Amino acid sequence: MKTNKFFPALLVSVAANIVLGAFLVMPQITRFRSARIGLGVQNNSVVPNAASQDNLFDEVNPVEGFTIKASYGNLGPKMIASGVIDAARFKETYEKSNQPLTEEQLLILEKGSDQEITINRENSYFLLNFFWAMGLANKSPILEEGDMIKYGGKDGAGSFASTGGWTLSKGNAMNYYSKSALIPLTKEQEALVYEVTSNIFRPCCNNSTAFPDCNHGMALLAVMQLMASNGATEKEMYDAGKYFNAYWFPGNYYDLALYFKNKDGKSFKDTDAKTVLSREYSSASGAQSVKKWLVEKGLVQQPPKTGGGCGV
Repeated sequence: MKTNKFFPALLVSVAANIVLGAFLVMPQITRFRSARIGLGVQNNSVVPNAASQDNLFDEVNPVEGFTIKASYGNLGPKMIASGVIDAARFKETYEKSNQPLTEEQLLILEKGSDQEITINRENSYFLLNFFWAMGLANKSPILEEGDMIKYGGKDGAGSFASTGGWTLSKGNAMNYYSKSALIPLTKEQEALVYEVTSNIFRPCCNNSTAFPDCNHGMALLAVMQLMASNGATEKEMYDAGKYFNAYWFPGNYYDLALYFKNKDGKSFKDTDAKTVLSREYSSASGAQSVKKWLVEKGLVQQPPKTGGGCGV
């Protein structure tokens, strides 16, 4: 019988493609150990540059901020009382980053506030950690039955950057994991949160907010839960996700604004929020594709410079 000399090579090629395909569909998991490398103290202040002299950056990070129909209430004091936020450690973190908490932020944290929540360039770092603690502690089927448990491995959900990386609590962060009914939700509201968060991605990985393995995902999960509990619509939640992500990832969303402006002739404000937040544009792979397109078209501009990462 005549042997086909190309058959072994074909088998190798097929096997390689299967492995590659499996790798591409596997979630990119942000583990605590790797998330800490090279981060240092987080600083989310925005440094304008020549590229942001036009109004593009103001579209992405509006000076007036973005307001949601929800207030802080007594969430700050509740989190301090439960221990998921150690007030002294929390305040020290901001002092070390040369961004000491303002009187207004101290009030929100220690006494509560009926003020509506507005994210802006000045408070985005405060809100990132505030909502991170909330998302970690709030009792949720997403945390108890979802991908955090599915992909936790032998170390369980405590090995992710959003859990093992939370060092501003009294004791181990997992002591507070999905333990407090900070934001009570009906079954319908829980379903809405899951639907919306499953479609919201972030540029630091390829996972949706329904898999909150890093601080940004855990924080945005809490924002969506708070909005749902206040009767927000699906569209309002996507709109909020678009701007919260943009304040937390201003460089990536500056690129996106540049992309939609040049490719589709649309301003960032007028681009559909669900589209912006999709895997195609807001995931790590999506952000790389957007940057590649900008480079190929000679449209790259230096986005605003920010610091930060997946740590406190």
